[in-house]
Amino acid sequence: MAKRDYYEVLGVRRDASEHDLKRAFRRLAMKHHPDRNPDDDTAQDKFKEAKEAYEILGDPDRRAMYDQFGHAGVDPGVGAGFGNVADIFNDIFGEFFGGDRRSRPRRGSDLRYGLQLDLEEAVRGLEVQIEVPKYHLCETCDGLGAQHGGVGECSTCRGVGQVRIQQGFFSVQQTCPECRGSGRMITNPCDDCRGQGRIRSEQTLSVKIPAGVDTGDRIRLTGEGDAGQPGARSGDLYVEIEVRPHEVFQRDGEHLYCEIPISFSAATLGEKIEVPTLDGPEELKIPAGTQTGRLFRLRGKGVQPVRRSRRGDVLIRVVVETPVNLDKKQKDALRAFEAGLSGKKVGKHQPLAGKWRDKFSGFLQKVSH
Repeated sequence: MAKRDYYEVLGVRRDASEHDLKRAFRRLAMKHHPDRNPDDDTAQDKFKEAKEAYEILGDPDRRAMYDQFGHAGVDPGVGAGFGNVADIFNDIFGEFFGGDRRSRPRRGSDLRYGLQLDLEEAVRGLEVQIEVPKYHLCETCDGLGAQHGGVGECSTCRGVGQVRIQQGFFSVQQTCPECRGSGRMITNPCDDCRGQGRIRSEQTLSVKIPAGVDTGDRIRLTGEGDAGQPGARSGDLYVEIEVRPHEVFQRDGEHLYCEIPISFSAATLGEKIEVPTLDGPEELKIPAGTQTGRLFRLRGKGVQPVRRSRRGDVLIRVVVETPVNLDKKQKDALRAFEAGLSGKKVGKHQPLAGKWRDKFSGFLQKVSH
């Protein structure tokens, strides 16, 4: 099945900034996270689709390739038979100017590691140990792939690294298929790496997570990717952050949202209640006559993002809870209380109900004519 356009997946314009991309991905990640949609079979697919789109568009180099060539520009399987673009230019200019046409040692591959954090860990920051499977240079042969004296000149290209193929009137020069452009052949392979020069194993790395990271953030560890060929540098490791859904708070950038139920009497008479923050409980005064949905703000109790100096707020939305499972005595008391508010006193004690009654009466008059 054809992949959707990555910009369409994230719901952003093609000129979207890095901040816009991150915000769009965070919104989709929270919406489609499998932990929040246990009964939705498509949630995991949508989450993976959004993650893939952000991985490409969030990397400036890969985004540039995608903008120019579409999915073919970032698909590692497309164009694999044509070689690296830099190698093609090296072949052309090397042939004109007589330079050394042997291919340069290849840099190691970049790696990605997904790290899940609790909200508290992401807000405060921490240092974690991670296990990363990756290639490292064989210590026995120092990455050469051969035992001592086990490397000789390639018999196909005679050490040049290139071969010339005649096709009719044209002569085409390409990388030697035997030595892959190195000009050398291993005659006595290393017993440990079997001639590969690299060994794959689990590596333990220590990663410092800065305070304030959020879903979609990436931490780059230079040189901690796969080892390259001898003489070339290793790739980089990108640790991609994903913050797990929290049982109390929802995060939006530097702000934290929380919904708290309050009793009918607390909303009517006013009351001081205890509310949560990441620094510990705080006291919040609920004024008399508070309606459901009212939003209270605790300034400076939210998150301090990595790239901003100002700490966000905790926003608390109160919900007036209707009493349930009342006995007869409680029901009679409630009916008596309600009777005291009826009639002309509705507008005084229940302004919303009074306004609604006036609107409803006006509507009935219009439709009755």
